[in-house]
Amino acid sequence: MSDQQSATPDYTMGFSEEMLESLRRYTAEASAAYLLPYLRPGLRVLDFGCGPGTISVGLANAVAPGELYGVDMEESQIELARSVALASGQDNVIFRVGDVADLQFEDGFFDVAHCHNVLMHIPDTAAVLAEVKRVLKPGGIIGCREMICGSCFTYPDFGVIRQAWDMFEDLLAADDGHPQMGRELKTHFHEAGFTNVHMTSSIDVYSAPADVDFIHGFANTWFLSPEITEAAIKYGAATEALIDAIRDAYDSWRVHPGAWCGLAFGEAVAGKP
Repeated sequence: MSDQQSATPDYTMGFSEEMLESLRRYTAEASAAYLLPYLRPGLRVLDFGCGPGTISVGLANAVAPGELYGVDMEESQIELARSVALASGQDNVIFRVGDVADLQFEDGFFDVAHCHNVLMHIPDTAAVLAEVKRVLKPGGIIGCREMICGSCFTYPDFGVIRQAWDMFEDLLAADDGHPQMGRELKTHFHEAGFTNVHMTSSIDVYSAPADVDFIHGFANTWFLSPEITEAAIKYGAATEALIDAIRDAYDSWRVHPGAWCGLAFGEAVAGKP
């Protein structure tokens, strides 16, 4: 598939150091707990949109001596993933640069396919799920965990931080993404021909002082960066006055004794007939 036809255009979130730090916080135990009971030694796993590989190595450990193949469109992420695997001593992982809508694997190659916060960024959900289904064996399973942006929260809100979430949703939608993908997974899986869809949900909680500092820093250095705010203003998702109000609200939130944040996710596991 050529770049002009790709169903997976540029990643909305970018690859700033702040974004990478947020991705590194994800692990199989924390972010794929819903899928781990389905894994066993000897299975072959596809981690599509694997990013820096922090979830991948945990999944690989669960299926060792089986193999995990991680695919991501961004070469820098694949290089990071290889470093993560090397540092963890996980030698049953193979990382490749590739398009998840045009996977370079034969039909029925995998027992399990996994992704985390990938489908929400892909305009053509059906194309990607059809390709993943192709490379799964009959009886194989797919497991996906995706954000439900409308259910995420920051407390206290100071009357304005919810608008930061709205701004993020608008930006994602402007790039043909799906801000509520986590609650849409069951429908997409059924439409793709998967069966026995099992839905769960979970919330990643940021409440400890270090977590609050992380969210505050992330908001200021990534979300409120000129690159993001200029795009938001361009798309009509924000104004300069709103950006200033959000920045002030996050400063107040950081020092509030009740400060905490929750990221909501939908999780789906389904089978290929």
